Amino acid sequence: MSITIRINGNDVTAEEDMTILDVAEQNDIYIPRLCYHPSLGSSHGLKPVKKIFRDDAEYKDDGSGPKDGFSGCQLCVVEIKGHKDLVTSCDTKVEQGMEIESETDLVKEARRNNLSEILRDHPHACLQCAQQDGCSRTQCSTNVPENERCCPLLGHCELQKIAHYIGIRQDLTKYIFKDLPKHKGEPLFESDYNYCISCLRCVRACCELRGIETLGFVFNKNKAIVGLTKDSNYDKSDCRFCTTCVEVCPTGALTDKDLPKGKKEDVLVPCIANCPAGVDVPRYINLINEGKYAEADAVIRKRIPFPEILGRICFHPCENACRRGELNQPMAICALKCFAVDNDGSFKVNPKKPTGKKVAIVGSGPAGLSAAYYLALSGHDVTVFEAEEEIGGMLRYALPTYRLSSKILDDAMKIFNELKVKFKTNTSIGKKITLSDLRKDFQAILLGFGASLSKKITIEGSDLNGVEWGLDFLKDVKKKNTTSLSGQLVVIGGGNVAIDVARTAIRLGASNVQLACLECEDEMPAHDWEIADAKEEGVVMHPSWGPNKIIGNGGKIVGIELIKCTSVFDQKGKFDPKFDNCEKKKIETDKVILAIGQSSDLSWLKDVNTKTGIISIDKNMQTNLPGVYAGGEVARGPASVVEAVSDGASAASAIDKFLGSDGNIYQSLEISYEQDPYIGRVEGFAHIDRIDITKICPNERIKNFEMVESCYNEKQAKQEAARCLRCDLRLNILPVTLPPDKWMELNDDNVAEVPPVEGVYQLRDENKVIIVIKGSQNIQADLQEKLTSKTKAKYFWFEPDPMYTKRESELIQQFLQQFGKMPEGDGAGDNLDDLF
Repeated sequence: MSITIRINGNDVTAEEDMTILDVAEQNDIYIPRLCYHPSLGSSHGLKPVKKIFRDDAEYKDDGSGPKDGFSGCQLCVVEIKGHKDLVTSCDTKVEQGMEIESETDLVKEARRNNLSEILRDHPHACLQCAQQDGCSRTQCSTNVPENERCCPLLGHCELQKIAHYIGIRQDLTKYIFKDLPKHKGEPLFESDYNYCISCLRCVRACCELRGIETLGFVFNKNKAIVGLTKDSNYDKSDCRFCTTCVEVCPTGALTDKDLPKGKKEDVLVPCIANCPAGVDVPRYINLINEGKYAEADAVIRKRIPFPEILGRICFHPCENACRRGELNQPMAICALKCFAVDNDGSFKVNPKKPTGKKVAIVGSGPAGLSAAYYLALSGHDVTVFEAEEEIGGMLRYALPTYRLSSKILDDAMKIFNELKVKFKTNTSIGKKITLSDLRKDFQAILLGFGASLSKKITIEGSDLNGVEWGLDFLKDVKKKNTTSLSGQLVVIGGGNVAIDVARTAIRLGASNVQLACLECEDEMPAHDWEIADAKEEGVVMHPSWGPNKIIGNGGKIVGIELIKCTSVFDQKGKFDPKFDNCEKKKIETDKVILAIGQSSDLSWLKDVNTKTGIISIDKNMQTNLPGVYAGGEVARGPASVVEAVSDGASAASAIDKFLGSDGNIYQSLEISYEQDPYIGRVEGFAHIDRIDITKICPNERIKNFEMVESCYNEKQAKQEAARCLRCDLRLNILPVTLPPDKWMELNDDNVAEVPPVEGVYQLRDENKVIIVIKGSQNIQADLQEKLTSKTKAKYFWFEPDPMYTKRESELIQQFLQQFGKMPEGDGAGDNLDDLF
C-alpha cells in the first residue's frame, strides 16, 4: 500500500514496508551508513557467536554487548517530527504522514560523534591530512608513522568518503597502533585487523549470503570483535575463498591479493575471460553440481558448436587462470565440459527464419565449421567447400585418434544436417573454382582453410630417404598410407605437432623415439601435460638441442648431429636462435621427422593481401576485399582449436552484420536458472584435491590408438564441480551508494551558489587531479576570478572556515579597499601581519 511521507520538506511516495533509508535511496537523498549494505540490509540486532579466533588470541563473548544485539554504526540517524530521539533510518519503517529531516544540525552533530567512535580504533591521521588527495602513502610530509597511516585504499576508500561527507571532529583523539594480526600469506586475499571497524558486513556476507560461517564476532570488553569461528587460519576455518567478504568490506581490512589490472568481471572471473570462446564456465560447473546436466550442456553449446570435441582436445587456458589454482589445483574445467556434453542428448538447435542470403566458407576445419554453425543458426544459406574427401580439416586428417576418435568427430558433425548446411567435398578453391567465382555466387565468403602445410627448412641431409615432415606424416597415418614403423626415430620440434608425431610413431612400432627441440623444457610450446604423457610413453627428450645435420650412408639415414642451442629468442622476443658450436652430439637413427611449424597455401589468393604470410584482416575480420572474411590459422597463424572456433564465431557475427542482420549469432538459452548464492560450509574445502580423469596406463596405451583419457562418471563430476570457488557470485553483490561527489564543475552557475565568505577551496583539472589548494577571504570572488583566467581547472570544492575574528575581518576588508589596488612594491600591504 502506498503512503506519503515528507523528507527534508519534500513529499514523497513510499510503500508501507519500506525503511526510511529505502525511501531516501529511491528519491536520491543520500544518508550515510557503514554497517548497512544493499545486499545485506541492516545489521542491527545481530547476535554474537560464543568465541572467535585470531592469531593473537581466542576471544570469547563476555556478554558486554547490548542485550538486543549489535547496535550498528549509527551513522544513518535522522530526525522524525514528534520523536524525542534520533532514529536509525536503515531499520525504521515509514508511516503515513511521517516527517523526516536528514540534515539538521542535531543529526550532523550526532553523526560526527558516532563517526568519532568508529575512527577511535582506526588509523585516521591520513583522513585528516590536507594532502591526502593523491598521496602515495610512502612518503609523509607530516611524518606520521607508517603503522598509523591509512591503508592502500586511500583515495578509493568507502570509509574515507563517508568521513569526508560527515566531517571529522577536530578533537578526535590520536590513534594508537595496536599491532593486531595480519594475514598476508592467504591465497586470493589479505586481511588486516588493524583496519577493521567492526561494521560486521563481512560476517553477514559470509553467514547470511553464503552460509559458510567462517567469520563471526563476539562482544568483548564492550567492543564487537571480528574473527574466525574455527581456527585463526582461513583454510582451517573452512573458508571457501569466494572473496564475498572482500567485496563488502568498506575499509582495507579485507583486500584482494595480486589482482591484475583490467575489468572487474575479467579479473574476478578469469576462467570466462581467458576462454577464447567466452563460455560461462562457473554457470555450467554449478549446474553440474546441481545435477542439471541438460542445462549445463545448453550453456556450453551456446558458445561452442561441438563441445564433445573441445571437451577432449581443448588446451583449456581457462584452467591456467582458474583462481582455485591459488589454493591447490585449478578446476578440471575441460573434463567437466566433456561430462556435461556426454550426459545429455536433449539439446536442439533453433535456427532463425531463412534470410535468403548465401555464404560460402572455404575449409571445414574448426574455424570454418564454427562459422557455418552460427551463420546457419542465423538463418543464412551456407555452403562449405572442402578439398578433402570428408569434412573436419585437421581434426580429421592430422589429430591422432588417441586424442579424438573418429566416432566422436562424426557424431559432432551430425548437427550440420539439422542446420541444412551444404558441404562440397573434394572441391579445391583456386583452380577450377576461383575466389572470383565465389564472389559472383555468394553475398559473403569466409576463408577458413587453416594451416595444413608443414614448414620446411634446409639442412644438410634433409633430402635423404627417411626424412619426413610433421603434418605430412600425421596425414599419412590418418589416411592409412602409413600403418607401421620400425627402427629408431628422431623428431625435431617442440610443439604439440611434434609431440603428436612422437607418440604416434611409438604406437606404429618404432623401437626408440627421441625428440629434440631448440627450446629448453620450460619454453617448449607443447603443453605440459602432452610432454608428460609423451615421457610416460617412452619418448626421450633433448631440450635445447637443434638439428645441425642429418647423417647418411648409401642414401639412407644413419644418424643426426645435434648442436646445443643457448637461446631461442632475442631480447625483443623475436625468434633468433643462438648456438654453441663447441657442443654437439650424435644420435643413431633410421628416420627423422621434422615438425617445426605449419603454414597456409596462399598461392591462389591473387587479390587478397597476404604480404605477412597470413591473410591480413581488419578488426571485423574482413580482408581488403569487401564481403570476403578470414579466420582461424589462415589469418592468425598456427593456433589452438578453441581459438579457431572463436574466430569462426567472430567472423560469423561480422558476416551476419554485413548481410543486414544484428550480428547476434548466439542461440538464446531456453532454461530457467537462478543462482543460489547460499553455497554453504564444506569441511576442509581449501584442501580438496582435483579429481583426476582416468587414463589408460602407458604400457597399454602405446599398443593401439584408443583414446587415452576417459570422461568423468557422475560421482566424479559432481565431486569436482563442488570444488569451484564460485567467483562469479561476487559480481552479483550490489554496489554501495557513496556520498555525493563534492567536486562541482567550475562554471558561472555553480560559482554563483558559493557564499562570499572566508575559507578554503581546491581546484582540479579534467582528470580531477588537484592543481590548487588555497585559503581565501572571499571564496566566491576568488573563484569568479578563476573563471575569467586561463586556468586548467575544471572542478572545484570549497569549505567555509573563518580565518579571523569578526573584527580582524573588518580591518582586513578596510585595508584591502584602501590599498588593495596599489602597485606592488610600494610598501602598503606587503605584510598583513603588520596590521596586528
